[in-house]
Amino acid sequence: MGKKIAKTNAARILDKENMSYDIIHYEIEDGLVDGVSVAAKIGHPEEVVYKTLVTAGSSKQHYVFVIPVADELDLKAAAKAAGEKRVEMAPVKDIQALTGYVKGGCSPVGMKKPFPTFIAQQAEKQNEIIVSAGKIGMQIKLDPGNLLAVTKGQYAELTARDD
Repeated sequence: MGKKIAKTNAARILDKENMSYDIIHYEIEDGLVDGVSVAAKIGHPEEVVYKTLVTAGSSKQHYVFVIPVADELDLKAAAKAAGEKRVEMAPVKDIQALTGYVKGGCSPVGMKKPFPTFIAQQAEKQNEIIVSAGKIGMQIKLDPGNLLAVTKGQYAELTARDD
């Protein structure tokens, strides 16, 4: 066996579900931990690296949206997907209390409690996508179908992309 790598909650859950994934590490010393910078650091196109966004609906229910790092969440489309009148981004100060993860290291897998999760439709066409492993400096590459299954999520049109 190689050196022991500390597993994140997300990795432990994927192990428990017998889902294959790869862990990708990246340097964080330069402070560039936004999704676009991470995609460049790990040498993968922005279309396969996804960010995890936490929102609150008008009903006060929280939702998780997983979209490509270079895209913006279309709040109207997100509200429609969630069956809400509207959704807005959860305040950054609330992210850790809600999810157990810090901003920049928020994985859609293994949050404190399961939230309804929506994954951008374009992920369905990918063989693999990359999401946060639940820790800044660590990403997980996996089959989008497995991400959908483990989060009990669904695909939805979430970005203003015209593809």
